[in-house]
Amino acid sequence: MQAFVKPKHDYFWLTVAGILPLLLCLVFTFLEARNSLIHQQKTTASTLIDQAEHVSQLAWEMTSRLRQFNNRQCADIRSQLQRYGTLYPYFRSVGLTHGDEIYCSSAFGSTRATLDTMLRGRLPGHHLPSWMLSLPGTFGVKDRPAVVYSQATPDGFSSYAVVEGQYLIDFMTAIGLKHGYHITMQFGGGYRIASGKPLSSYEELLGTSTYTTSSDRYAITVSLTTPRSEALHSWLQVLFTFLPMAIILSLLFMMVTNSWLKRKSSFRDDIRRGIDRDEFTVNYQPVYNQVTGCLSGAESLLRWQRPNGSWVRPDIFIAAAEDEGMIIPLTRHLLQLVAKDCVNWQVPPGFNLGINVAAEHLQDKDFVADIRQFALDVAHLNATITLELTERSLIRDGAEVGRKLTTLRNEGMKVAIDDFGTGHCSLTYLQTFPLDYLKIDKGFVNAIESVDGETPVLDAIIMLADKLALKVVAEGVENAVQMEYLKRHSVMYIQGYYYAKPMDNTALMQWIAQQNAAAEPSL
Repeated sequence: MQAFVKPKHDYFWLTVAGILPLLLCLVFTFLEARNSLIHQQKTTASTLIDQAEHVSQLAWEMTSRLRQFNNRQCADIRSQLQRYGTLYPYFRSVGLTHGDEIYCSSAFGSTRATLDTMLRGRLPGHHLPSWMLSLPGTFGVKDRPAVVYSQATPDGFSSYAVVEGQYLIDFMTAIGLKHGYHITMQFGGGYRIASGKPLSSYEELLGTSTYTTSSDRYAITVSLTTPRSEALHSWLQVLFTFLPMAIILSLLFMMVTNSWLKRKSSFRDDIRRGIDRDEFTVNYQPVYNQVTGCLSGAESLLRWQRPNGSWVRPDIFIAAAEDEGMIIPLTRHLLQLVAKDCVNWQVPPGFNLGINVAAEHLQDKDFVADIRQFALDVAHLNATITLELTERSLIRDGAEVGRKLTTLRNEGMKVAIDDFGTGHCSLTYLQTFPLDYLKIDKGFVNAIESVDGETPVLDAIIMLADKLALKVVAEGVENAVQMEYLKRHSVMYIQGYYYAKPMDNTALMQWIAQQNAAAEPSL
C-alpha cells in the first residue's frame, strides 16, 4: 500500500482558512479607519465652521454698532473706536469710511487713506452694501492674515471691522494638531487662511485626503487635508486592536478545516485500506423476466463491512469515493470481486450481469480496457454484461464516452441507465449514449397504490422507453399490486424484494438451484 501524501488541494484549503480571517480583518479595519477618518474630518470641520460663524456674527454686530458714528468728526469718536478695537475680542481694528476713503480708525486715528491702500489691494466687493473678505495681510500688519467685514449706508458712509487672522490660525492649529490636519479657511472667496505644518516629501508621496465644507449662514469655506500617513497611523491603530481576534479566528478556521480535511482523508485512506484488507464484498440482486417467468440476471451491489463488524451504507461510501477520487479503484475492485465470485457459477443461458459504472470511470482512458479484461474473466459464464450508468456526477465529453460504449456494445455488452428520473442528466443520456435498458427508480414504483390506479410520471417514463425501443427494468418492487400494475403496462423486467433480496455469492447459487428445482416438472 502506498504511503498517504496530503493532496495539494488540502494545503490550498488550509491556506485559505488561515488567510481569510486575516484578509477580512485588513479590509474591515481599513474601512473602519476610513470611516473614522471621515467622521473626524466632518466633526472638526463642523467645529471650525461654528467658530468662524461666531466670529463673523460678532464682526457684523460690530459694523452695525459703528454705524451710529457716521458723519461725526474723528476727534469726537476716536477714543470710542479705540475702545471697541481693544476691548472686544478678535478685532485688529475698526473704522469708518466715506466713499473710498477711511477718515477714522481705531488703529490710525484720523490718518486718511483709501480702503484699498489700508487693506493692500483692490477689494472686489467694497462697492456692495455689505461684504466680507479674507486677506493675506493689512497695511499695518503685512505678515498676518485678516478678515475684513464692511457695511455701507445709502448716504455713502460705511463701517468696517478687521478680524485678526491669528485668532483663526491659533484655533485651527489647536483643533487640527492631534490629527495632523492642514486646514484652510476662506471668507467671501478671498485669501485662504491656512494652519498646520507643510506636508513632508514622504507625506506628499503617500498622498492626502481632503474634506471641504461651507457655512449655511455666511460665505465661509473650510477645507481639511489629512496626510495619508495619518490615515495609515489610524488604520494601524484599529488593525492592532482587531488583529489578535483575527489571528484567533484564523487558527480556529484552520483547526476546523484541518479536522474536516482529516475526516475526508480518513475516508479516502479507509477505502484504500478496505480494498487491501478485503473488507468489500458483493451482493447480487436477481432480476425477474415477466415474459418468461424466469430469472434473467442479477445486479452486482458492492458492500463494505468494517473490521469491527459495522456496515457502511453504500450511498455514503460510494459518494465519498466519487468526491475523493477513489471511485475508479473501487470499481476496479468490484470487477475483480465479481470475477472471483463467478469462477464456479452455474447460471441459465442469456444471464445478464449488471455492473454499475461511474462517470469518472467512463471518462478514464483505461475504461474500455478494464471492461474487456472483466469480460475475459467471466467469459466462461456466457453471460451478457450490462453496464449501468449512474447519475451521481455529470459525464463530460459525451461524444467520446458514446464511442466507448458503442465499441463495447459491438462486442456484445448492453448499456442501461440506472435510477432513471432521479438525476439531472437522464434525458441528456437518452440523446447522447447508445442504450438498451432503462431502469425506473423505486421512487416511481412506490407511487403505485392500486392495479387500476394512475401514476402519470411512471406511465410517461414507460411510454418514453417504448417510443425509444428500450427495455424497461422496474426497481424496488415490493408487493403483488406493483408487480401486477407493471405487468399490465408491459414492463418486462422486475427487480425488488418481492422477487428476491440482494444476497451474497453462495446464497445466490443456492437460490438459483432452488428456483431451478421448483421449475422442474414433477414426475
